[in-house]
Amino acid sequence: MSNLKAIRDRINAVKNTRKITEAMRLVAAAKVRRAQEQVMATRPFADALAQVLYGLQNRLRFEDVDLPLLKEREVKTVALLVITGDRGLCGSYNSNVIKRAEERAAQLKAQGLEYTYVTVGRKAEQHFRRRGEPISQTFYGLEQIPTAKDAQAITDELASLFFSETVDRVELIYTRFVSLISSKPVIQTLLPVTPQGLEVKDDEIFRLIVKGGQFQVERETVKPTVSDLPRDMIFEQDPVQILDSLLPLYINNQLLRALQEAAASELAARMTAMSNASDNATELIRTLTLSYNKARQASITQQILEVVAGANALE
Repeated sequence: MSNLKAIRDRINAVKNTRKITEAMRLVAAAKVRRAQEQVMATRPFADALAQVLYGLQNRLRFEDVDLPLLKEREVKTVALLVITGDRGLCGSYNSNVIKRAEERAAQLKAQGLEYTYVTVGRKAEQHFRRRGEPISQTFYGLEQIPTAKDAQAITDELASLFFSETVDRVELIYTRFVSLISSKPVIQTLLPVTPQGLEVKDDEIFRLIVKGGQFQVERETVKPTVSDLPRDMIFEQDPVQILDSLLPLYINNQLLRALQEAAASELAARMTAMSNASDNATELIRTLTLSYNKARQASITQQILEVVAGANALE
């Protein structure tokens, strides 16, 4: 009977765990929807900014423009901006992006270049600090769905490092959202801004849908609608001054998009991890229930045999 009670208690414990993991999965799904809504909300501004920058790019030769954010100099030190999460329970999301950052740091070191980390998220900060790696600044406790205010604080710090020539280049390492079961750590040069980086490219938006009772992600390629500025347009300000004012907005927008992609990747990874945990709990409950039934049947059989043996002894 003690064995039966132990199995029964374990079944109840696994059922309670499954309730928690299922609740966490649904919460992550709701936050993924919020993330996609935020991406859609920021699109009009991003499209308008792309429109103006595209027009200025056709009017000016950026190679001849002397602006701090466009200035390329000999690279001696590189700042690696690594975006991770504050919490775990999201599979290999954090470890994958940290591993990609370490690989990039090793490449820079092999080239004879120095590097320093700027971390977003407690996981990256804790990992690199334990290993004694150089860290210039850390950011954590951001909104679960990043906002422009969060991106602006990070952009200001990166610009300060770049303008003071503490670093000569800033590289962004984050996890690109691909699907609910797939994400890809990528590297992007954030500073200095290059003319090639301002080229208008096809963009993608993602939507979380329910199909056949299961969560799925649809991705849609969006071609920004840009056109040349009218040739007879007269600027009240020098176009270079306009460009100087728009470039910080462009960098902030690029960083915000990366934060949104990373947040969606983290939530999708947590959603998948909790879904797998729920499935494993269900399978474990099935196995334990089978073991419980076998043990109970053996106990009943033993009791019957004892009753039969007692009756034969009385005869």
